[in-house]
Amino acid sequence: MPELILARVDACFCQAEVFFERRLARPQVSLQLRGQKAGVAYPRENLLRFNARLYEENREDFLRQTVAHEVAHLVAFQLFGMGIRPHGEEWQRIMQEVYGLPAKRCHDYAVQRRRATHYLYRCQCPDGEFPFTAQRHSLVLRGRRYLCRRCRAVLEFSGERRLQ
Repeated sequence: MPELILARVDACFCQAEVFFERRLARPQVSLQLRGQKAGVAYPRENLLRFNARLYEENREDFLRQTVAHEVAHLVAFQLFGMGIRPHGEEWQRIMQEVYGLPAKRCHDYAVQRRRATHYLYRCQCPDGEFPFTAQRHSLVLRGRRYLCRRCRAVLEFSGERRLQ
């Protein structure tokens, strides 16, 4: 676990405690997040998960904005309860008034999308080609059937795969 992330999490909690004059429970922190999300807060578990790859590629902004963003979620839920909206006025107030940061909902880090394999299914229509995801193809292998909306024929796997 990078010490800078832990230090920033603690600093954000300290700022919130001074601002709200209240002690807050510190979360468990993990760097096991993958994919397009930079961070995720789990208020019920008091857990923060961060994306190690996006941290490595965007250290300065990640520490300043992303860590504060996720901590603000936990602070908001601890102070105002589970009935609030995740990016509602309580969270926005914490971002702006406590941390002095813009209340941005999403990061703008460059994220490489992974290439996905699509399985080609066909029907009787002349242009009846349907690319299925691996998940949908797996459902077909387990017995699920899909019909063409035009000719109502069962879509059949052509045996072809395409990388997209």
